[in-house]
Amino acid sequence: MEQTGNHLPCNDIMGTVGRTPMVLLNKVTDGVPGVVYGKCEFMNPGGSVKDRIGLAMVEAAERTGNLKQGGVIVEATSGNTGVALALVAAMKGYKCIFTMPDKMSPEKIQLVESLGAKVVITASDVPPDDPDHYTVMAQSIVDRTPGAVLANQFYNEANPKAHYDTTGPEIWEQTEGRVTHFLAGAGTGGTISGVGRYLKEQNPSVKIIGVDPKGSILKTFFDTGEMIKGEPYKVEGLGSDKIPGSLDMGVIDGWVTVDDNQAFQMTRRLAREEGLFVGGSSGLLVHGAVGLAKELDADAVVVTVLCDWGEHYMTKVHNDEWMCLNGFSIEDGSSGVSPGR
Repeated sequence: MEQTGNHLPCNDIMGTVGRTPMVLLNKVTDGVPGVVYGKCEFMNPGGSVKDRIGLAMVEAAERTGNLKQGGVIVEATSGNTGVALALVAAMKGYKCIFTMPDKMSPEKIQLVESLGAKVVITASDVPPDDPDHYTVMAQSIVDRTPGAVLANQFYNEANPKAHYDTTGPEIWEQTEGRVTHFLAGAGTGGTISGVGRYLKEQNPSVKIIGVDPKGSILKTFFDTGEMIKGEPYKVEGLGSDKIPGSLDMGVIDGWVTVDDNQAFQMTRRLAREEGLFVGGSSGLLVHGAVGLAKELDADAVVVTVLCDWGEHYMTKVHNDEWMCLNGFSIEDGSSGVSPGR
C-alpha cells in the first residue's frame, strides 16, 4: 500500500508525532496465508508509540489548568513515556521527575536525563502497593513537590483517546479498511483500548487481540477474572502486575501469551531479516501476530505495533553477552546458563 504524507515544515518537534508508516513483514511471516503489517511507531520523534500520549496528556493537563507555567510533570514510566513527556516539557518549559523500575535499560535512563529530566530508580520486584513500587513512588513525589502534576498514564483518559483520535484512524486508512485483526500489548492499555474502540466502530467484526508477556497477569484476568500474583519477566513496557485504569477489557476479543525468549528471538530476527531495528516489545507483538496469522485464511489482514527503537536496548536484547547471561538463545542456537532455566 502506497504511503503518502505531509512534507510541509512543522512548527516544532511535536508536529512530527504520528502519521507513522506501516510496513509489510515479508520474511518472518513464512507460512502465513494472509499478511502481517507492522505500524512503525519507532519513527516518532522520541522513538516510540508513547510520543502520542506524552503530547496528549500534557495538553489535557494544560486545558484543565492542572499544569501551570513552570510546573513539574511527574510520571511512573518504563522509559518511553518519560522520553515523550520530556520532549514536550523541553519545548514548553516544564520540569520533569520520573520514577523507573530498575530493570529498564540504561539507554532509556540516559535519554530522559539528556532531555533534562530527573530519574528516580525503584525496585521492580515489589508488589504494586509497596511504597517502593514505581507508581506509588511517583504519587509520593507529587504529594511533596509544589506545582507538580502526575501525568498518570495508567488512568488518564487522554491516553486511549490519543490512539482513538490518531493511531486507529491511521491504521484504518493505511489498510484501506481491510484490517481484520489488530494486536497490541498493554502496559497502560491505552494503545489497544483506543485503537480497538475506533476499529470496532468502523467494523465490529475486527478482532482485537492482546499480547501478554509470560509473567504478566492480564491474560489470566481476562480469561478467569482472577487476580493472580505476577512473575518477573524481562520484556519492557508491556504487561502488568495490576489492571491499568486505561485498559478497556470490553473491546478485547482474546489474549495470547509470549515468553521472553520468543520475544527476544523475534526482535533479533526483525533486525536481521526485515531491517527493522526495534525493541523487545515489538518482537513480542510480532511473534504473537505471526502465530495468530498462521491460523487464519488468506484474506486476513493482521496489524500490530512496532513500539520503539532498538537503540534503546543496545545493552540488552541486541547484546549477545546480555542474552547469554540471561539464558536466552542467540542466532547460532546456543544459550547461556541461567538459574531456573
